[in-house]
Amino acid sequence: MRRSTILTRALALLIGVPLLLALSAAATLYALDRRSGSIVSSGRERSYLLHVPPSYDPGKPAALVISLHGAALFPAVQRYLSAWDRLADEQGFLVVYPAAGGFPPIWHVDRSPGRATDVRFIADLIDALQARYRIDPARIYVNGMSNGGGMAFVLSCTLSDRIAAIGMVSAAQSLAWEWCTDARPVPMIDFHGTADPVVPYDGGPSPAARNAVFPSVRGWAAAWAQRNHCAPEGVEATLAADATRLVYARCAADATVELDTVLGGGHTWPGGRPTPGWLVGPTSTDLDATRRMWTFFQQHPLAGR
Repeated sequence: MRRSTILTRALALLIGVPLLLALSAAATLYALDRRSGSIVSSGRERSYLLHVPPSYDPGKPAALVISLHGAALFPAVQRYLSAWDRLADEQGFLVVYPAAGGFPPIWHVDRSPGRATDVRFIADLIDALQARYRIDPARIYVNGMSNGGGMAFVLSCTLSDRIAAIGMVSAAQSLAWEWCTDARPVPMIDFHGTADPVVPYDGGPSPAARNAVFPSVRGWAAAWAQRNHCAPEGVEATLAADATRLVYARCAADATVELDTVLGGGHTWPGGRPTPGWLVGPTSTDLDATRRMWTFFQQHPLAGR
């Protein structure tokens, strides 16, 4: 059986509710997962999956994209869903897929002590990669899916002096935007489906996350635009047959806020590899979140680096 087929089937089981099936699927994905290396951070060994494009030239600074997996998933799944490697080979940047701690692995995007540990891990990982490769400090970007998207938000508030911009897909936001007290406005691009069964587009409780109540996606984007001191009214346009784009511009430090809404889209990566629609909803084929995210990132390097 092809590796992609095994991943898709295991992912289908994992997203399902029954605990026994979820643990079985998690074990399957764990067996398939491969790690490129590890570092010691906060006294613990933490691992990651790294992709270096064939065109990498140590004589030229390269951008670094950090891509974070969803809850109870693994770096190999994020790599598979997002297809960042393919674009990295085309554009010549590095991609690293860090692994959250624990089993099942989950990023700490709440107020628990684990949040600081996860932030330190990403900071240490950046240090380790900068020591080994010639990374452009002005072009370090973070993105994530679901729980990983929530972690991207956390990092934008805690490592804004190192992270130029963030991208989120179906982000599971456990912290209100007011929690972020970092002074630097951070450019942000967000992708979310109106039929997301895990993180509801209009906000509210989630059937897949116990005790979680998520904010309205449009309301959260508007609040982030307010934090970035953008123009009060966003400009909306049709992006594709099944997608619209809402852009808040004229922001402080050019920290644009963009929300790409997939009409009828599920808890999926637009333009990414297919996932079981009967569980997580449809995947858009008209919008390529990875390529659009990279275009956004290129437009927002970190000033002063």
